[in-house]
Amino acid sequence: MDYISSSLVTTIVIVVFFVLLLRMAFIIVPQQHAYVVERLGKYSRTLNSGLNIIIPVLDKIAYRHSLKEIPRDTAAQTVITKDNISVTVDGIVYYRVIDPKQASYGVENYEFAITKLAQTTLRSALGSRELDAIFEERDQLNSAVSEGVNQAAETWGVQLLRYEIKDINPPESVMAAMEQQMKAERQKRASILEAEGAKASEIAKSEGEKQSKILTAEGEARQITLEATAKAEAIRINAQAQAEAIRINAEAQAKQFAAIGEALNESNNQMAMSYDVTLKDIDAKKAIAKESSVIVLPDQGNGLASLLAQSKVVTDRIPKI
Repeated sequence: MDYISSSLVTTIVIVVFFVLLLRMAFIIVPQQHAYVVERLGKYSRTLNSGLNIIIPVLDKIAYRHSLKEIPRDTAAQTVITKDNISVTVDGIVYYRVIDPKQASYGVENYEFAITKLAQTTLRSALGSRELDAIFEERDQLNSAVSEGVNQAAETWGVQLLRYEIKDINPPESVMAAMEQQMKAERQKRASILEAEGAKASEIAKSEGEKQSKILTAEGEARQITLEATAKAEAIRINAQAQAEAIRINAEAQAKQFAAIGEALNESNNQMAMSYDVTLKDIDAKKAIAKESSVIVLPDQGNGLASLLAQSKVVTDRIPKI
């Protein structure tokens, strides 16, 4: 009975031992993690995420690394700038393990090493710049720290993804001076903007007056053009009317002369016309005799009517002489 009990206990112990060995042989690595395995104290291999098998007792998990991006604050430090101003600066590093083997054996504590190296690189970068440049070139400073750290961290199996400066704190006296400078700069910009606004207003006003004058001149020019066109049209119409009147008058005179010509073709009418012309000639000579003491008698009038007319003119002129 005692022998059976001892055998059962031994069997149970052996089974438990093998179960523990099997449990130790199967290793499950989480996602974005890597385990470094050593066999008899020497690097053996790196286990990636998933189910892995090792040899219990001979193999052991020496290092466990996270492959995720890890942020770490860097302690605040006092830095002297190029223009001898003391500023307090702190920042934050973002890094990740890219080679678990190098991260295990390349450096004792890569987290401590990378943060301290970032501080040292930042101190060197700030010391070569003036205070104003530090505020203006934060992106360049961040890039300079990242490049400097990555050059040294190649053998550590760690990569600095980026570095960000959180705070830059100059002394109170420098802050007051910077505040006054910023205030003066804002006033300067306000004055410039005000002057530019006044200038733009004057330009707009002048442009408006110019456009108004142009429109007025164009209106006057159109009015003069319309008046000239109207006058020219009136002159043209008047000229046409006069031409028409002359034409009608000429036609009427032509008809009258034609009628006179037809009447002169008759003998009685010719005698009457001659008598009428003689009477008008005598009247004209009477008028000349009244105004002048000299009597001019034509040498070509030999007719009876001519002689009578001339005699009458002379008779009328004698009493006045």
